[in-house]
Amino acid sequence: MSRTKATNLRATVTVVSALIFVATQVLGVSIAAGWAIAGLFELGNTIGYILMVLFSGFGLYMLWAFWKQATTAEPLNKPD
Repeated sequence: MSRTKATNLRATVTVVSALIFVATQVLGVSIAAGWAIAGLFELGNTIGYILMVLFSGFGLYMLWAFWKQATTAEPLNKPD
């Protein structure tokens, strides 16, 4: 019979809250950077959207890495 580990609610709320905060910052900056670079070099709307998508993809990778580090530092399960 397998027993599931109890969730540490305080750590879960802390990690999820930090992830939401960081996600808004990272995705906002990545979209703004794509828009600014396209506007600065007059690359047009299509290239601007492509840059926004590329930077957003990199931002999502950064968020994934942040999630891995945050859950390592703050375990979501209570110790046995």
